[in-house]
Amino acid sequence: MIFRQLFEASSSTYTYLVACQEQGIVALIDPVLETVERDLEIIRQLDLKLNYTIDTHIHADHLTSATKLKALTDCKIVYPKQANLPCADFQIEDGKVFRIGSIELHPLFTPGHTDHHYAYLINQGPQQMVFTGDALLIDACGRTDFQSGDASQLYDSIQEKLFSLPGETLVYPAHDYAGHHVTSIAQEKARNPRLGNDTPKEEFVTIMNGLDLPYPRKIDFAVPGNEACGVCPPNVPDYLRSPCEVHDQG
Repeated sequence: MIFRQLFEASSSTYTYLVACQEQGIVALIDPVLETVERDLEIIRQLDLKLNYTIDTHIHADHLTSATKLKALTDCKIVYPKQANLPCADFQIEDGKVFRIGSIELHPLFTPGHTDHHYAYLINQGPQQMVFTGDALLIDACGRTDFQSGDASQLYDSIQEKLFSLPGETLVYPAHDYAGHHVTSIAQEKARNPRLGNDTPKEEFVTIMNGLDLPYPRKIDFAVPGNEACGVCPPNVPDYLRSPCEVHDQG
């Protein structure tokens, strides 16, 4: 397996490249519109071709590059079944393995940040890794105050689907805002300020309901755009208009 962790600074988003080298099959998990050229260049350097984009959920803080990458490479768009997006080529669902060549991606339905959120588990060789999207972050978790969020539901998802994984499982989130790259299930169970050390559900819900976070600055165009798999809506600001355009990458 080939694995790369890639970062987009404006939204502090991690995109993950997962590839089956033997079959030459590549997936990008949570790709970002602004980094299309970088991502395709890395795939070219690896002498591979993009086959899938896989989003953990409909993001509110950036536009996915799924549609643009499909136009440029003819890759397939993969989204959670519960999102019910007509633009998706494949709908992923809990309990049904999604194959990236010989790599088995195990979808874990983890609602709470949104009502359709998924994490993705890979158990490849000696190390297990889970891509947790916006559900479980490093020393934090995704907010639950917009876009069908539910703090009680998020608590259950993390406790039942993520904290039940082996402690040595590596956790790769969709975002980090403090320069961190990876954590583990054991570390989050012990140290996460919102969830660690057996925090009771009632306390977690109180914490989440009291965060008083600012309104997401991209949500008004990111959510409708991502409901169309990354098609830029009319209210996208001028600085994103160039990435919206599809052009030949050479």
